[in-house]
Amino acid sequence: MTDDAPAVRSATAGDEQESGGPLGGLRGARTELRRQMRAKRRLRVLTLVSLSVLVLGLLPVFFGVWSATRDPVFTSLDALNVPAWADKQAEDRSSGSRWCFLDCRFRERIAQSERPFEETNQAYAAALTSAGWKVRGGECTDQPTTEGKYSCWTRDEFTLDLWVRLPECAVDAVAAQDPDTVPSVGPDGVVETPDPKKCTGSTVSIKVQNAVTDERGKPQPAVDPSLIGVTPDPVLTNDPLLEPSPSAS
Repeated sequence: MTDDAPAVRSATAGDEQESGGPLGGLRGARTELRRQMRAKRRLRVLTLVSLSVLVLGLLPVFFGVWSATRDPVFTSLDALNVPAWADKQAEDRSSGSRWCFLDCRFRERIAQSERPFEETNQAYAAALTSAGWKVRGGECTDQPTTEGKYSCWTRDEFTLDLWVRLPECAVDAVAAQDPDTVPSVGPDGVVETPDPKKCTGSTVSIKVQNAVTDERGKPQPAVDPSLIGVTPDPVLTNDPLLEPSPSAS
């Protein structure tokens, strides 16, 4: 009876392992836990790889589209260190190709200032100088200087025209006093008269173009004399059309 006990216990342990007893269940739980942990690691790795590909792929596209749609000249104008009172209601307009395809781009910005044009012009001149722009001197004498302050600048491959003048309401008030101009009429049919107390500040006009298209200050090419024609001397012939008609007798 004693000799058969180990054999019975061994057989019983083997039966418990095969039948999913306590030992077999523990090993199965460990295997299942390892499988779940491996699956979670693979899921985390796939998630990190997907996010990396998404970020690295979308960022260049985003910045590429942003740089293509946003004009760097307007961006540099936004970066000018001008006071907030001198850059109100800014409106940007442009025409032509940014890469000078067929026609180079022409940029224009109109802004309103809350202070007179003398003080506004000083603020913009100081900001342009700090940004690396240089005055072009007497190369822009053909531009309007009858009112306000006008100056032209250059930097890198661009030229800039700065014109700070009276506000638009003041211009309308002057035009209303001219009998040759037609005053603007409001919705009720009454001519609108600006209030002098409310008509303050100034208007800022900034125009930027590529230097290659700006002909001001450049020497004009000499004209080849061989390309200039000579007016021939008149030749008299016996053409009856050239003879005077006989007078009636």
